[in-house]
Amino acid sequence: MSHNHELLTRASRIRLAIFDVDGVLTDGRLFFMPDGTEFKSFNTLDGHGIKMLMASGVEVAIISGRQSPLVERRAANLGIKHLIQGREDKLNALAELRQIVPVELEQIAFLGDDLPDLPVMRRVGLGIAVATADAFVREQAHGVTLANGGAGAAREFCELIMQAQGTLDAARAAYL
Repeated sequence: MSHNHELLTRASRIRLAIFDVDGVLTDGRLFFMPDGTEFKSFNTLDGHGIKMLMASGVEVAIISGRQSPLVERRAANLGIKHLIQGREDKLNALAELRQIVPVELEQIAFLGDDLPDLPVMRRVGLGIAVATADAFVREQAHGVTLANGGAGAAREFCELIMQAQGTLDAARAAYL
């Protein structure tokens, strides 16, 4: 994703970063065993990016249209406190989330990939689409990641916010 001035300005204001799941934190594929057990594949680079973003002081949330115990487990593993699942109307979910995390719309970033994400992406301060997002969604976004959903897009999104806020170099330096 190119980091133009407008994108960095938008990212510098972010206090709450929201992620969709299927197609964003995963590659969008759903795996079902004959007994109905569901599997999803999450990227560890994305997970560490989310942890770094939270450590930098940005709140993190997940809003997903599907309900999955695997997402609950992943959110718990990462320390994500705000999880709203099974909600096709993500705009109402956003309103509920803002009751818990009182921030202005321009202080919210959303990473999405498909049409149900669009109402939120168009209203928040920073709406980013993953590279594998629906073409119409990519056109409407403030920016598009270079990485695919489930393959580093969330990490790229987190690092954009941290770079704009001046916290990325310090987070990386902690590992030197």
